[in-house]
Amino acid sequence: MSSISRLELHNLRNISELSIEPSPAINIIHGDNGSGKTSVLEAIYLLGLGRSFRTSRLDSLIQWEQEEAVVFASLAEGASIGVRKSKRLGHTLRVNGEKQRGWLEVARLLPLQILNSDAFQLLEGSPRLRRRFLDWGVFHVEHDFISVWRDSAKCLAQRNLLLKQGRFNPAELQAWDLEFARLGEDVDLARQRYFQAFLPYFQASLQALLRLDKLELSYYRGWDESKSLMEVLSDNRERDRRYGASQSGPQRADIRFRLGRHDAAESLSRGQQKMVVSALKIAQGTFLSAQSGLRGVYLLDDLPAELDAAARALVCSVLEEMGCQVFLSCVEPADLDAAWSGALIARKFHVEHGKIRAWQ
Repeated sequence: MSSISRLELHNLRNISELSIEPSPAINIIHGDNGSGKTSVLEAIYLLGLGRSFRTSRLDSLIQWEQEEAVVFASLAEGASIGVRKSKRLGHTLRVNGEKQRGWLEVARLLPLQILNSDAFQLLEGSPRLRRRFLDWGVFHVEHDFISVWRDSAKCLAQRNLLLKQGRFNPAELQAWDLEFARLGEDVDLARQRYFQAFLPYFQASLQALLRLDKLELSYYRGWDESKSLMEVLSDNRERDRRYGASQSGPQRADIRFRLGRHDAAESLSRGQQKMVVSALKIAQGTFLSAQSGLRGVYLLDDLPAELDAAARALVCSVLEEMGCQVFLSCVEPADLDAAWSGALIARKFHVEHGKIRAWQ
């Protein structure tokens, strides 16, 4: 199991100092709007992924008139993670006191899933969101995937650079095509393996949350299924040159949702879409646990605003059965009290004007 046993924040948004010892199970962070409760979840997300789920401008995380913000966590397994965001010096990430060049090690130590208003766009949002969801899962079960994915992205960038120039040496483009095709096929195969193994977990999670017998998921790899990527790149070279970018490849992959003959995003109600997304996120955590033993951490931002009482109870009951660590933000903790079994006591923290205290 991967869980946070101690969390400390310094100068992050409106929180000057924060130190809590969360439960390894359920943690409810509650308070008025603007009190800082979502900032606690944001800090955990920043720690695990190196970015915010609220803004692309990381300087805005640093408290006004302060030079830096710090987030630190001790994990139940004994590891420690610390990140420092500085207006002048950028970021510094440390794992067990040792400086890191990127977030790969942290992502494996602290796998995070988030359910918030943005996550609920997974069905009707852009394919990029679904590729990110898919690649999160592949990354955690196929450890060589990230290096192949990065090399493929570099080849794609070089190929697109040549295409934008309009006039290029055909032999040079052919060389990039060969390498991009090889790597792109490897990315696709890894995604296919993951997707096929993931599907039964999704179907089980969906069954626990919502009866949608006709919902079907399919994986689209980003180019014609009947051809190799090299064939497609060769056939479409003139079109790619006109657009100045590669129109086929793993960068066009997607997960497609159908309800009978119709696009699920257009056929499902808003509430049904949110339950499907909840099932997707829960299934990823369940699959990860089955593959690696890690249960991960779930961040649920303002769940009462996103799901009605019946849906909340279903989602929370499944998370409770998983035995993973959960952080939920809400205005009124009473909105979540009925969502948990009598056997489980959630740890509550009240946030007010950037200050936090345990709540009985």
